[in-house]
Amino acid sequence: MASTSKSRSTLQGEGDDDQDEELEHFDDFTLASSWERFISEIEAVCRQWLADGPKNLVKKDAVCLDSSKNIYKVRSELKYAMKNYSMEYYFEFNNDGKVADWISTSHDLQQSFGVKDFLVIAPQSASGVVLDAPEASKLLSAVAIAMSNCSSLWPAFVPVHDPSRRAYIGIQNMGTIFTRRFEADRIGSQVPIKLMHFEGLYELFVSKFAYSTVDLTMHLFKVHFRMKLTYRTLPSDDDHEIQQDTEFLESGQQSEFDTHNKIQWDDDCPWSEWYSAEDPIKGLELITIWSERTVDSSLDMAELENASPLEADKWFIFPNLSNNLESLDGNTIGFASQLRLLVNALDSSLEAQFMEDFVSVENPGSDSMKSSAVIPPPTVLDRVLKDLFHEAADVQLDFANGENKNSRAIKGAPLESLFAQFCLHALWFGNCNIRAIAVLWIEFVREVRWCWEESQPLPRMPTNGTIDLSTCLIYQKLHMLAICIEKKRQENQEHQDVGDKNTSPDIKGKVQISKDSSPLLEVTEDSSGDRDSLTASDGLGSSGVATSLSNSEHQNFASSADSKSSGCIRRGSAGFVGSMMLLNSCQQMHAPFTQDPPLMTEDMHEERLKAVETFGDSFSFSAQLEKEILSSDMSAFKASNPDAVFEDFIRWHSPRDWENDDSGELGVSQSSAGEVLNNEWPPRGRLSERMSDRGNSWRKIWNEAPSLPAFKQKPLLDPNREGEKVLHYLETLRPHQLLEQMVCTAFRAAADTLNRTAFGGLKPMTSKMGQLYLTMASMLKFLQRNSLPVDSDEIIEDLTRLCVIFEHVEKILTVAASLHRKFLQAPRLSEAIFSDFCNFYLPKMGTGSQSCDIEKEFTKKQQIMTREREVVASMFTPPTANQSWRKVLSLGNLLNGHEPILREVIFSKRDHVSGGYYAGNYAGAHPQEIETYRMYICNTSNDLRVALAVASCD
Repeated sequence: MASTSKSRSTLQGEGDDDQDEELEHFDDFTLASSWERFISEIEAVCRQWLADGPKNLVKKDAVCLDSSKNIYKVRSELKYAMKNYSMEYYFEFNNDGKVADWISTSHDLQQSFGVKDFLVIAPQSASGVVLDAPEASKLLSAVAIAMSNCSSLWPAFVPVHDPSRRAYIGIQNMGTIFTRRFEADRIGSQVPIKLMHFEGLYELFVSKFAYSTVDLTMHLFKVHFRMKLTYRTLPSDDDHEIQQDTEFLESGQQSEFDTHNKIQWDDDCPWSEWYSAEDPIKGLELITIWSERTVDSSLDMAELENASPLEADKWFIFPNLSNNLESLDGNTIGFASQLRLLVNALDSSLEAQFMEDFVSVENPGSDSMKSSAVIPPPTVLDRVLKDLFHEAADVQLDFANGENKNSRAIKGAPLESLFAQFCLHALWFGNCNIRAIAVLWIEFVREVRWCWEESQPLPRMPTNGTIDLSTCLIYQKLHMLAICIEKKRQENQEHQDVGDKNTSPDIKGKVQISKDSSPLLEVTEDSSGDRDSLTASDGLGSSGVATSLSNSEHQNFASSADSKSSGCIRRGSAGFVGSMMLLNSCQQMHAPFTQDPPLMTEDMHEERLKAVETFGDSFSFSAQLEKEILSSDMSAFKASNPDAVFEDFIRWHSPRDWENDDSGELGVSQSSAGEVLNNEWPPRGRLSERMSDRGNSWRKIWNEAPSLPAFKQKPLLDPNREGEKVLHYLETLRPHQLLEQMVCTAFRAAADTLNRTAFGGLKPMTSKMGQLYLTMASMLKFLQRNSLPVDSDEIIEDLTRLCVIFEHVEKILTVAASLHRKFLQAPRLSEAIFSDFCNFYLPKMGTGSQSCDIEKEFTKKQQIMTREREVVASMFTPPTANQSWRKVLSLGNLLNGHEPILREVIFSKRDHVSGGYYAGNYAGAHPQEIETYRMYICNTSNDLRVALAVASCD
């Protein structure tokens, strides 16, 4: 029995222990109040946030604030007493535990109370604030208890009063016997005069800890003081009138305000000829910071209020950017917006076969676009044509001026050329629709034909040189026409001279000494003494440059030179070819005047290549294609060297095809191929293998070529025939072929215009312009084939994306130009600010991402060196009379008459404390000094905001 009773008692004891253990971990919420449950919910949420930590919270549902990319918040909804509340936890990510300073972008509560991470609990109502004071106190108490239960040191805030006051109350457990309490409020109007000055603010702070009966002006209090002043340049009085010239772009009529007489910021920029851009930098903000110092009385504060901003410890500056920099809707006036319209016109160009169809009243398809496709009035058209053809008569052509090294990769036209200027005018002609372009093109071609028929020089086009095949076909054709007009004018002048003086006309020829070597050409005085010696410096270059001699000069020189040693008449000679001698007669070789080779455009070369592919044998047929040129050179050589043989021509024309017996090598210089001493005649050597073939076409052409000087030969280029062919091409050009070349040329011309902007050689901008040219060359290559692909929709989409890229670069360039002009005397600042801007803006290019890694606003400040302060201060010019009367100055610390737009002051008082019972719970070493009072004051000339933090011992 004893054992039984013992076992029962043992079992009963074990059952009692289990029951006690169960009761120890049981929380009976059915007996708790709603307020206690509310505290428990807050505690549970905070424990979860503490357990996750900032890193996991960012990965989960934390949201990045728009004001800073380093501040996040998480949110939780709570319910208490039939009311819904939201609790938000604000925290910083990767800030190394440092409290935000003056310069870093921080939350308003962080700056006001000097805290890092914090909680805000507010009702879910329209106002978002607690209007009832007991409710606010109870709410804050609940949060404080929950924070204490989970051992959290986060400060908590509750918004109170009217939302416009931005008022808060708050509390923080400091982990010791101290607790901090917070309070902030704002006066939005009628700020007391005393509180607008430092003396009054100082006394306000001292009154928080000094006895009310103490005379604050007679006692000294050790107060720590910091200050930050923000200045902003005043806007121009005429900012609202800058953009008034946008309306007459479509109507072609001047506005009632003559905006061109006003001085705009970009008047000296290359794009100002076409449009006036808004200054992307609307103003500059200067931040001056006074580091912490100790003040003892209000007299010290009066001295600080009168101190010059130049005495501040640090200066920082950053630009206020225009809102249009963020907009990519195409509403901003610039090259990019007009290029978009030109791309739309390209898309519409496939609807008709000829440009006249877009303006013809008989074309039914044109009725659908009449409402949107507006054609400017005739006065605008006349003004454009006048600028293209009449006012450009004296323009000095320099196509290489300001040209980017990658510009030629785009198959367009040089910026200063006629077609490039036509394309730029077309961008701003009306709204750049297909009908307006058709009207402008038709009149453009009519003006070109008038220049041809009247033998007037074609403006903005070179009248000599070779055709540049890297340009678009229209530019090549216009270049060909300009040369034809010049030759036509020369022929007309020669005929007029013949009628007036009955003399032979002048001709132009090319003295071709050698194609592979360049010996000096020497012309000695003839036997009659009529002619002075002619060397390379007199216009006859060593590489066969063009020269011009009259017909009589040809004949006089030809009949006199070597007249005693030859019975034949020498004609068309330009002089001796060094010491080269003819093979069959002991006479010096003469270089003939030759005709220029005929000019060919890209389509003419393509026709010849097709012929080569058709006939097969490239070498023999290429010689056949060049037969006219080769025959002309041979005829001129025979006329200037009557006793010459085929081998002599080869020695002069193609020295590489002559082998000397001495060396037995090909490709020897002309001096070793033909120049001999007087006692070494005849020259020894032989033709190369390809020239010695029996079926060689060159020898056949030599045998058939007559002996005629260049001025007696038929011209290789018929200007009348080629000119008419060019006009026929321009008049029958298909719309899509015209628009393809216009798009390429317009992109290149717009980029070349922007490339001439002076931006101080900023490396990021130079690199970006080079990338733009390469991008354009890559995306426009499909249009450079003179035939639009079948899938034109994809091409149009690519061009639309190219317009977006162009708009980005155009905006960046305006920022670079504006910075360069503003910081001309401080280039380091312009480079630093522009580099910061690029780091801010470039990640946004082509992305619509809302990631927190991309900053929402440009807020990067750049520190100003001491030597740069005078330059920056000079940017704050004294206010004009119109600007001065607008408001009465109420703050001190003036900078060239400018009062700070924002003044931020921090007063603080520190006290020594001794160790306490709870000192070991403090999250750090044992503090020797603690900030017992802190007051943050932020005021402008119209309002005042005060935030007070007080640490007390509970």
